[in-house]
Amino acid sequence: MRKLISSGSHLEEPIGFSRACRVGNLISVSGTAPIKDSQTAYIGDVYAQTKYCLELSMKAILEAGGKPTGIIRTPIMLTDISRWEEAAKAHGELFSTIKPACTFVEVSRFIDLAWLVETEMDCVLGQI
Repeated sequence: MRKLISSGSHLEEPIGFSRACRVGNLISVSGTAPIKDSQTAYIGDVYAQTKYCLELSMKAILEAGGKPTGIIRTPIMLTDISRWEEAAKAHGELFSTIKPACTFVEVSRFIDLAWLVETEMDCVLGQI
């Protein structure tokens, strides 16, 4: 079984991607940027952008049939690693009891310079 979850982005078709893809008992969520109503949300705020991205990813996990307790990996990409604690605060608020594998990495930039963070997420379905 292969189930695709759309973000509604006009870029999905020309790029050939989905917000999330479920195959069997695995769900992977694509890199998620802080886009709300076709614009960058929470400009300048790493904490708010991170929380929003994680919430968007969680929504895709739920839509694909997953549960928060099945989330096993949450990479966080930042344009300024010195602000990792702001992103970590948002992550901790959502995942303090689940504790998925997580890493924070610095990247040189994203497609939109106003994006300070992008997140990804992986989930396993089953008896968790």
